[in-house]
Amino acid sequence: MTIDRGRGPALVFLHHFGGSARSWTRVIDRLVDDCRCIAPDLPGFGADCDRQGPFTTAAAADATIALVDGFELDDFILVGHSMGGKIAMATAARRPAGLRGLVLLAPSPPTPEPISDEDRAHLLASWGNRPAMTAIVVKIAARPIAPADREQLVADMLLALEAAWRAWLTDGSREDIGGALGEIRVPVTILSGSDDRTIPAEVLRRDIAERLNDARLEIIAGAGHLLPVEASEEVAAIILRRRAASYAR
Repeated sequence: MTIDRGRGPALVFLHHFGGSARSWTRVIDRLVDDCRCIAPDLPGFGADCDRQGPFTTAAAADATIALVDGFELDDFILVGHSMGGKIAMATAARRPAGLRGLVLLAPSPPTPEPISDEDRAHLLASWGNRPAMTAIVVKIAARPIAPADREQLVADMLLALEAAWRAWLTDGSREDIGGALGEIRVPVTILSGSDDRTIPAEVLRRDIAERLNDARLEIIAGAGHLLPVEASEEVAAIILRRRAASYAR
């Protein structure tokens, strides 16, 4: 499934691990009056579960560029959350025509993600387990999440292909694409929740912001890792500012 709503300058949204295009609903609802919002299910997640793989960062970047080409976008900003943030960086490093900027929400860093062996084993064992996935959503959020939003997040996680779920945990999250950061030539805005224990702001500052020539890290007070749901209003406002700054250049 690919969401395509609104008119105007395009935004392409890449969702988090275990998410889907629907993960962006609350952010998109706040942007459709000003922007064209396009959000795909990444390979192996959401409704896009008929693929055979490979479920790699490079393959997801291929799919993103194919989407941009298919929609004939020649002027767009790429927005990525968590896993989608790493994929967004890999995509931007290829310098697709028309890319004006990146907005990264609690992105998985280009270096190996700081997941303990215990947490990785727990996540691997959680595939297809509704109670375990509900507990994950509760754990990584800091602000209250409405029951309907929590149910959607869990339902999306249950749609994930086992192969895609395992590929990210065993390979994608561990992959080091830091060498590609030097190829990113667009402005980058990085967002972090002040209470994000999954990927703390210090990791994003050290591994992304300080390694790019034109990057800014912004902290959203009181938010955890699920920024598109926990902080949709703040996220939408920051995206609009990034868009305005990109088109003022």
